Amino acid sequence: MPQSTPKAATLLEAAVKYLETELMPTLDGYHRFQTRVTVNVLNTVRRELELRGAQAEAEHARLVAILGHDGEVEALSVELAEKIRAGVISIDDPALRAHVRQSLADALAINNPKWLTR
Repeated sequence: MPQSTPKAATLLEAAVKYLETELMPTLDGYHRFQTRVTVNVLNTVRRELELRGAQAEAEHARLVAILGHDGEVEALSVELAEKIRAGVISIDDPALRAHVRQSLADALAINNPKWLTR
């Protein structure tokens, strides 16, 4: 993509800034609520664009470490679930617990980062 094209995250930030600082103060009731929802959606998309690539790589590495072989993340996740159900991997396994904890933190970092500080 050409360098002259703004990054998607920058465009989303500009849209959020307009909605929050210029439009929302002029609204009330239903339209203010819907604008707040739209701001939340745009911020979620921005965080996903910024974070998801590194998160996906880290998730892949954790799954490979737990299962002992490479593959696609979706297939590895299904395999992990099957091994947990079958009792091959214990739910008390420290690597599994760390993986689940980090996966939840990664999801919250995108969906609602305020929950990470509670």
